[in-house]
Amino acid sequence: MTQPWHKSYPEGVAHTVDVAPFPSLVHLLDDALQRHAARPAIMSMGRSTSFAELDLMSRRFAAWLQSQGVAKGDRVALMMPNLMPFAVVALGTLRAGAVLVTVNPLYTPRELAHQIKDSGARTLVVFEAFAATVAQAIESAPVDRLVVVGTGLAGMQPVALPGQIGFMQTLQAGALVPFKPVELNPQDLALLQYTGGTTGVSKGAMLLHANLMANVEQIAEWVSPSLPADWVAGKNIASFLPLYHIFALTFCLFYGLRSGMQNIMVANPRDLPSAVRELGGQPIHVLPGVNTLFGGLAHHKAVLDGIHLKELRLCVGGGTAVQQGVADRWLAATGVPICEGYGLSETSPTVSVNITTAKQWTGTIGLPVPNTELSIRDDEGHEVPTGERGEICVRGPQVMAGYWQRPEDTARAMTDDGFFKTGDVGVMDAGGFVKIVDRKKDMILVSGFNVYPNEIEDVVSTLAGVAESAAIGVPDEKSGEAVKLFLVKSDPTLTEQQVAEHCRKNLTGYKNPKHIAFIAELPKSTVGKVLRRELRA
Repeated sequence: MTQPWHKSYPEGVAHTVDVAPFPSLVHLLDDALQRHAARPAIMSMGRSTSFAELDLMSRRFAAWLQSQGVAKGDRVALMMPNLMPFAVVALGTLRAGAVLVTVNPLYTPRELAHQIKDSGARTLVVFEAFAATVAQAIESAPVDRLVVVGTGLAGMQPVALPGQIGFMQTLQAGALVPFKPVELNPQDLALLQYTGGTTGVSKGAMLLHANLMANVEQIAEWVSPSLPADWVAGKNIASFLPLYHIFALTFCLFYGLRSGMQNIMVANPRDLPSAVRELGGQPIHVLPGVNTLFGGLAHHKAVLDGIHLKELRLCVGGGTAVQQGVADRWLAATGVPICEGYGLSETSPTVSVNITTAKQWTGTIGLPVPNTELSIRDDEGHEVPTGERGEICVRGPQVMAGYWQRPEDTARAMTDDGFFKTGDVGVMDAGGFVKIVDRKKDMILVSGFNVYPNEIEDVVSTLAGVAESAAIGVPDEKSGEAVKLFLVKSDPTLTEQQVAEHCRKNLTGYKNPKHIAFIAELPKSTVGKVLRRELRA
């Protein structure tokens, strides 16, 4: 069916593509590993790993998992920054037919324990620097297998966790047992991608092999005018974005491997000078990022000058809105515009992207990618006329199968005709370009990461001296939005410092309130619901 946005598609980009060229994502990746065997696949901490080496190591990790009794459908949690073993474990887990559960390495013990228990993961692979967090989390959320990835770097404290096995030991053991290929089909579960919950509980978006494979193919088709297949193989994609985030996982790792690119992994993008050193002076051809990354690099000219950008072909901005000031500074500094896109954990993630050959930032989230339907609807579920505001609803092969073990949440998120309700309010113009103008949800978007007020409020409620609280998002020049927490005291001696310390202990850094305000009472409706809109006003 021809859609309004199809008339704005760039020449050569198909309206629909084959989103299931293989029986599963594993088959797609196997094909890539074999086709590009001689090419470098990963650059991490100064060491290059070829596609052939990644193929061998991931097979050995899969064989080890199988030898430990991990069967098709079992969940394997991975808690690691951008390091080469991330790719090995991710591919090995999928090859074993298991379900990958990506975990933010900066999670607190409380957050990690919830994700282990909710997913039912009995295997956890963790980077050694986060041993203290794991030690506390597994007291309430024990696992059967604990794999620790070490770097051997000077100054890194040795890990001492009960029942642990080293990552290299798993590969050595996997080399001694046969790997048994698992029969996989498109409807098998591949990934539990956790996203914030409106009830204060993080939910696992169930992404099937079909969902992820489809989005990889949709991305490949959409970027083909800038990154044609016969050009992109052998080029470099920089992974500043953390691979546990769906944007980086699908675009940098899966699409990068499919296309034959070398993925240059940056373990700590917050330290920009050392991040640039990790790039090793290699030319960067594709640079995905978020507003804060582009803004930080453009602001630090000495750092930006240290990156080989003379061959830069495409910059993709996602996760959160790219600010015009940042886009202008980036274009002035590099000559390459930021191509903004839009997606969610529940959509694998890509929904829409601007035309990659455009010469400037547009301020829109672009056009729906091939095979994707986008509908702007009112509160009653009716499609609104062109140019009017409504909730952005998405239907396509990349949309999740639902939330893990949460059928009621799944039902609330979907329309009767199969569209996913994003919670974002947008306007579509006559050409099919979409602009986000508001958010129906109370979600706060900090540097591309979802923060849900209820989770913060639940944590704060456990602090003695707090009668009630409410969290909102406020504009922030650096991160797009920041968390502001309003508190009503039950103990007049409670201090801002005590609140901040309690939050730091229980919440990942980006969820912590940047602003804390004590007030006499929270504004509420006649039925007692906190009116966050009045706090925002």
